[in-house]
Amino acid sequence: MPAPPPVTARTPIRRAARYSGWLCGYAAALLAANILTASFGMVPVGFGQRATAGTLLAGVALMIRNVLQDQLGRTGVVAAVLAGSLLSALIAAPGLALASAAAVAVAELADMALYTPLRRHGWARAVLPATTLGALLDSVVFLSLAGLPVWAAVPGQVIGKGWAIAVPVLLALLGRTPRLRLWAVRSRRAVHNWVTG
Repeated sequence: MPAPPPVTARTPIRRAARYSGWLCGYAAALLAANILTASFGMVPVGFGQRATAGTLLAGVALMIRNVLQDQLGRTGVVAAVLAGSLLSALIAAPGLALASAAAVAVAELADMALYTPLRRHGWARAVLPATTLGALLDSVVFLSLAGLPVWAAVPGQVIGKGWAIAVPVLLALLGRTPRLRLWAVRSRRAVHNWVTG
């Protein structure tokens, strides 16, 4: 059995910084999703479908929620989801505040309910079905409460969120390939050297 990593004074600070970074990313994704939807309305997402402009970032928020659960546990992520719902209600356009808050709460909690039992089978196997369920519920709840045509808009919403789900999962799976992992390490090192050099 390998020895545990040494505990240093910087370990709690690094952990807190990592948690804070993911929480800020989650809040930023929710904020940006509302701003984009209010600013641009409906946009094309492929396959002849359209969705609200914030759809991609709503999908990103669902993905980050899964990472937060791994980092903070279920209690921490429930607090993050409730805070995210409140944030969505505060930053959404007045007519969309309830729809936005309810969509975040329902979708994220449903995502967590499915992600939790599937997580032991691997990250990708848990995140794909859980985030897909969350994306579908997010779309239906938001569109219903916002007074928008639900079933006409759901395909575009799901496709838009699907892009946000598929890309990180694909990158995570590709990262398991030794050659690609080596390429990723070398690329990161090259960028670091370029930035600091």
